[in-house]
Amino acid sequence: MTAAAKHVDDREPIVIVGTGIAGYTVARELRKLDGEAPLVLVTQDDGSFYSKPMLSNALAMKKHPSALATFDAAQMRAQLNADIRVHRRVERLSPNEREIVVNGEPLRYRKLVLATGADPRRLRIEGSGAGDILSINDLGGYATFRQALERCQAVAILGAGLIGCEFANDLSAAGYAVSLIDPASTPLARLLPEALGTVFANALDASGVRLHLARSAASVDRLQAGYRLTFADGGHLDADLVVSAVGLVPRTALAAQAGLAIGQGVCTDAWCRTSAADIYALGDCAEIEGKVQPYVLPIMHAARALARTLHGEPTRVAFPVMPVTVKTPATPAVVVSPERAGEWRIEDMTGAPPHAARAICRHAEDERTIGFALLGAAIEGKAALIQAMTPARGQ
Repeated sequence: MTAAAKHVDDREPIVIVGTGIAGYTVARELRKLDGEAPLVLVTQDDGSFYSKPMLSNALAMKKHPSALATFDAAQMRAQLNADIRVHRRVERLSPNEREIVVNGEPLRYRKLVLATGADPRRLRIEGSGAGDILSINDLGGYATFRQALERCQAVAILGAGLIGCEFANDLSAAGYAVSLIDPASTPLARLLPEALGTVFANALDASGVRLHLARSAASVDRLQAGYRLTFADGGHLDADLVVSAVGLVPRTALAAQAGLAIGQGVCTDAWCRTSAADIYALGDCAEIEGKVQPYVLPIMHAARALARTLHGEPTRVAFPVMPVTVKTPATPAVVVSPERAGEWRIEDMTGAPPHAARAICRHAEDERTIGFALLGAAIEGKAALIQAMTPARGQ
């Protein structure tokens, strides 16, 4: 860690950049430990608190976008006894000066937390309609999406990962004609072994989602009404709306400009410490010990540990077994991806309800359970498998 050039003044605030789940959770956990330490949160949006994972199934829950925000910035200020500065842009970070520049004004910090999140990954797609492709990454983007749906019947979704599948299921259940497109041969290809991916695809198909797998979009062109999506193989489909859900790219520009170490995200150790003194990172922007984990459970665990560190009790982030849950009523999925080499074994589910499937990943040498994937009714076995894995990960 590099030494800061200026003296640390305890009267200066702890500053958190970002008011998503990561930023607000750190603030809440810190307030449990210290109700009075000066605390400033800076955000480029309106500072509303909402659960981002709810965006992909709010339609089926009949939730209007305005109902997804549980607290506005004023309510969060009161809850956290914090200065929350909304619609502000952090233009520069100066580690040696221990300050950030916000809308042209310097803001000194005692400790700084980067919880800047991530941006939607952009595909290279040609065509007159490429600029109209929607990405849904925050409450504002979701509100735009819902407004666009009011004049739609058919929606094409690029990307059959977790978010793409959840949106596809949600839209199909609400009565929209949904086309789901992905270059992989099965949906959830990064989470599920191929055999379970096929079961999952069949469940989506049965729910009304039209799957276009092993196909890539080459162009999107405007029609008189809607869009024509042309595939790399020359085929095409028409839709009223095209949505991209092909993943996220950690926001690292601010940290990179300041000279912090950058990998896939802002690099930190197990204490969420970056390569600069008294600067920390977590959430979608962070690469904690070489791994980016853009899911709620790891963010919550990192936030609790980081709050203790900020309070003066250096605490290593200890991640337990953290299943990823895919909220697709057509067939819910729960997955723990293996972190080391192993062999996936598909278990016999004869007599089980439709679209139920179970696969266990065993360690290549000692047969320990190091991962699992459960679909449909098989998710009832989740707790026992997590318990079986917990001692192994603690070794």
